[in-house]
Order: sequence, then structure tokens, then C-alpha cells
Amino acid sequence: MSSLPRVESDLALATRVAQHAGRLVLDLRESFGSFDPDDRQTRTQLKDRADRLANDYIVSTLEQARPQDEILSEEQLDDARRDGAQRLWIVDPLDGTSEYSQGRSDFAIHIALWDRSSATAEKLIAGVVDLPAQGLTRTSGDAVPPVRRVSPDGPVRIVVSRSRPPRLATNGVLELVEALAAAQITDHGVDFVRVGSVGAKVNELLSGRADAYVHDTGFNEWDVAAPLAVGQHYGLDVTHIDGAPIEFNHRPPWVPNLLVCPPVLSPILRAACGPF
Repeated sequence: MSSLPRVESDLALATRVAQHAGRLVLDLRESFGSFDPDDRQTRTQLKDRADRLANDYIVSTLEQARPQDEILSEEQLDDARRDGAQRLWIVDPLDGTSEYSQGRSDFAIHIALWDRSSATAEKLIAGVVDLPAQGLTRTSGDAVPPVRRVSPDGPVRIVVSRSRPPRLATNGVLELVEALAAAQITDHGVDFVRVGSVGAKVNELLSGRADAYVHDTGFNEWDVAAPLAVGQHYGLDVTHIDGAPIEFNHRPPWVPNLLVCPPVLSPILRAACGPF
């Protein structure tokens, strides 16, 4: 018996599900009311409930809509069936839980679809980053403006993790400043900007508030997959720091490092970060 035709595309499904999950976690946060940011017990309760709420909705909806696909999510046990899967949804139901529980806006919902038959190294055929507190959704199907040029009138702004900034933020800055000047990109040096979720970090580049994102201590595939698909769609280089493509559906699902930037900055930042 042939399966029923898909009325909704994979990207439309991912977008709809991510946006609804975003509304769920925003409503939950509002229901908690105001509380002291130093109240770790309440923050933990909020984070845990939001993770479960978003995950349960996303997973159940994807399972119903695409029953033949497998799902890799941060908030559930890793099923060995994904090893031989033809299609795999890679989900972070709430990326940036610390920022979420602090009442900040730099958290995101990530949904990406990996397809073994794709000709690309990454094999991602759809990606959605929903930023519910910013009222913004970025997808791999957006109409894409021309890649923004790096302005020579100010510093190159590099987004980094709040909790795990790359060693570039403390070592090699002088060499990077000199290289940017020698390449006639800017004489104004660099600034480091701390942002939460990987999806929120990539959005800083897409919104023109930053020029690059560097991470050198590693994270999981669900942190990276959707932002990678979106960033590449917008014309950014999204690779390992050494320039190698990032591949998915590994065991364990680990991505050791990441560089996101316009192509003009790639060789300079790779050299500044050193060997990986």
C-alpha cells in the first residue's frame, strides 16, 4: 500500500512545530511570573518544565506527521535505530536554557532534518531556528538578501559563548587584529560579544550585529544542525575551524568545534585560531 501524499513540506512542518513550541515556552515563562534571578530552584524548575514541554510537543508532532523518520533530541534517550535511518530529525527543544530562565531573549528552538541521500557532506535538507522572545524565525527556505559586507569602519564583532569563550578571546587577539588590517578588512580591531543559544548567535550575524562566531570546546549535534542549515542558506561559511565540513548522525552526536562567518573572514579566523 502506498503512503498518503505529504500535504505539508518538511520545512513547513518544521517551521510550524518550532514556532508553536516557542509559544509554549514563552507562555510557560510568563506563567511563572517575576522571580529573583538568583533563585536557582525556581530557575531550574522553569528550565526543566520548558524542556519537557517543548520536547514532548515537538517529538509527538513529528512522530505523527513523519512516522517513518527517526528523531535525535537532547531531551530523550538516543535510539540506536537512528544509526541506519534514512531520515533523521535533529532537535534541540530549548537551546539556551540558562538565558531562557533568566528572562533573556537569546534562546531558541532548533529543528533540522538530515537525509542520508543528500549529496552534501552535512546532508541537512531543512533547518529552522525559532527565536520566540524576539518574534523571529530563521529557516533554510527564507528569501536571502545579499551577504552583508564586513564594515571597515568598526571592529570585527565575534560572537562567543558566555560560559565557554574560545581561546581566541584571550590568546591570539593581537595577531588577528594585525591580520585584519593587513587584509584591508578593518583597522579597528575586534570586539567579542557574548550571546546564549547557538541559534541566537548565528542570528546575530544574520541581523548584522556581528560578523563571526567561533566555538572551540565542542557541543552536541542538536546545538548545531539547525543553525548550520540556516547559516549556510544565508551564504555564510559554517564549518569546523579547520575548514572541514560538519557531518551529522554520528555516535556519539558530538561536534568538536565550529566557525561561522562570511567567506572573506574564513582564512583569517582559521589562521588566528590555530591548528585543530
